[in-house]
Amino acid sequence: MTIPAALQKGDTVGIVCLANKIALQDIQPGIKLLESWGLRVVLGESVGAEYNQMGGSDEVRTADFQRMLDDPEIKAVISARGGYGTTRILDQIDFAGFYTQPKWVVGFSDVTALLCHLHRMGIECLHATMPKLMAQPDTQEADESLRRALFGETLSYSIPSHTYNQIGIAQGLVVGGNLILLDTIVNTPSDIDYDGKILFLEDVGEYYYNIDRVLVHMRRMGRLRNLAGLIIGQFTEMKDNQIPFGKTVNEIVLEHCAGYGYPICFDFPVGHVPHNLAMVVGREAKLKVDVKEVTLEYLKF
Repeated sequence: MTIPAALQKGDTVGIVCLANKIALQDIQPGIKLLESWGLRVVLGESVGAEYNQMGGSDEVRTADFQRMLDDPEIKAVISARGGYGTTRILDQIDFAGFYTQPKWVVGFSDVTALLCHLHRMGIECLHATMPKLMAQPDTQEADESLRRALFGETLSYSIPSHTYNQIGIAQGLVVGGNLILLDTIVNTPSDIDYDGKILFLEDVGEYYYNIDRVLVHMRRMGRLRNLAGLIIGQFTEMKDNQIPFGKTVNEIVLEHCAGYGYPICFDFPVGHVPHNLAMVVGREAKLKVDVKEVTLEYLKF
């Protein structure tokens, strides 16, 4: 995997809307935080643009992202927020220049599709907080993890163990993101290989039965069989039908991963929560799950 160059103070980063629209005032705290790290922030034309729910038309968002990728002065491109729309423009992006001079691309949620696309190209990227969510009273750890990742500092996380955890040690490239987006990109040019990987999953606002349906699909495709390890992040704002599905997300996961033998950790701080730790997609890491503690340590910098 290719590691984009670590940022340095004085570098320029760009902010674009790959998906839903956003007003400039909603990302001002995030801009100020990035500037406090010594970075210069450039805003794309899609920031503040509107086309129904998206940050400008597909053409506007495509051209905006393309400019950011191709500009050698911009050292990282950060999606202002998630929502919906990233997959609509992926096939219109020319990654040729980016491939020869890679830079950090940052986002999560709907941006999962783009992160997987870059992983398939062999370039590391960051599943991490975005300007809409940054610089809030309870996001300091998430913000700091992004700063450390961008500036090439070591990343190692430790959390208490969970009752449902499956004990063990795994080592492999870290991949993953939003569960529904991972299912959406199956058999597209953005699809990824899961074998031997440490997979992390998160989601928001889904029905329990739909989480089950997607995991059934992944299991039937063999996507869950040969993982090195599995990290279950935050599944928030879950919904249920009038007749309850009858299982929690954790119980659904354990059912579909039964018998595979790899370590599984639950309640990891990644997803649509303030404590959303940066995950380097495509970087090798070691996952240790024991009875008292879970650690995820990235191995290359």
